[in-house]
Amino acid sequence: MSHDRRISVIGLGYVGLPVAVAFGRMGHVVAFDISRPRVDGLKAGHDITGEVEDADLAAADLLLSTDPADLRQADFHIITVPTPVDEANTPDLSPLVAASTTLGAHLKKGDIVVYESTVFPGATEEVCVPVLEECSGLKCGQDFWVGYSPERINPGDKEHRFETITKVVSGQDQATLDTVADVYGAVVTAGVHKAPTIKTAEAAKVIENTQRDLNIALMNELALIFDKLDIDTRDVLQAAGTKWNFLKFSPGLVGGHCIGVDPYYLTYRAEQMGHHPQVITAGRETNDEMGAFVARKAVKLMLRNGGGDSVSVLGLTFKENVPDLRNTKVIDVIEELMTYGMKIQAHDPMATPQEAQHEYGIALTPTDAMERTDAVIVAVPHGDYVAGGWDFITSLLTDGKGVVVDVRGILDRNTAPDGVILWRL
Repeated sequence: MSHDRRISVIGLGYVGLPVAVAFGRMGHVVAFDISRPRVDGLKAGHDITGEVEDADLAAADLLLSTDPADLRQADFHIITVPTPVDEANTPDLSPLVAASTTLGAHLKKGDIVVYESTVFPGATEEVCVPVLEECSGLKCGQDFWVGYSPERINPGDKEHRFETITKVVSGQDQATLDTVADVYGAVVTAGVHKAPTIKTAEAAKVIENTQRDLNIALMNELALIFDKLDIDTRDVLQAAGTKWNFLKFSPGLVGGHCIGVDPYYLTYRAEQMGHHPQVITAGRETNDEMGAFVARKAVKLMLRNGGGDSVSVLGLTFKENVPDLRNTKVIDVIEELMTYGMKIQAHDPMATPQEAQHEYGIALTPTDAMERTDAVIVAVPHGDYVAGGWDFITSLLTDGKGVVVDVRGILDRNTAPDGVILWRL
């Protein structure tokens, strides 16, 4: 090991757990979370998010704990808590402040604190450091030091992992930067990139997903246009994609806790500084409208096909092959359908029924209890749906006929059964 630091990871979600496990392969790690059920589940040997395999979890040297006092065993603390937005799309830093408060009470002289949570530029030094100082009685830059290293975890992605993604690192001074780089460099095989300042690293994080959000927004706006022109959007993109420098994005429902959230952190900070970011805001508005558009399209197709009032919605999570329901835009589809009096049958092989009920009041229907409906909306391209193909889809349609809305275009259009009206976003 190229450093002598003792690691703690605060927050064991889809970001923090892979970080803890990676460091836990090389040495002892204090793995802390405020959720007793989460910690108990990990102690039992299983990660319900699916980000870490059971064998890898078992092989890591982790002190899984809900006791903040255990954080005193470490001197290099990595904070990986969620940073959502509220109903007004304003950044909610309360989990970050709470984590800083908890750690601050146990901070020691010589400690380094590194934040990985997505924030607006300036948040680490302007919001977090004062909390650490107040709760510890220590002085930043004299008794302890801070850095920022943005998370780049892509939930459900088995290829791009914590260790195989270049790690951007930053520190409040050169010595801290070098230490942060050494610590992460010991486990991240892809290498590290030293950002010149903490604000630079914070800004880099928010623009990564803002760029993706805007590109998808363009595809979604094109889908709205091409629908009016009665052109299949994916046919257009396939043709345009033959040009070497055409960027290959596709339309879809943009939810989750990264792409659908991070741009608001940048726009919030920009507006604080007196700049109204029109392009970013317009992209967000376009993406936020897509769920309702998909629902209205389904209703129109059903009316053209003779009517009906029952719809199967396949997939509720924010993206394929993950169980995470946070900020899913499928709920927008369902709520819009309900305004038309539609009876909804929701199914998801990855989501937890209890969480779906708690978060959205949605009762997930088990596969063996599903009834036939007048339409099917494939909202999330889970592997089970891809594997099931047309056989599964038509088994859900009344008499094997009706409307199918394939949001992400996973079904083979050329083999669509007779009596099926297929539309793709």
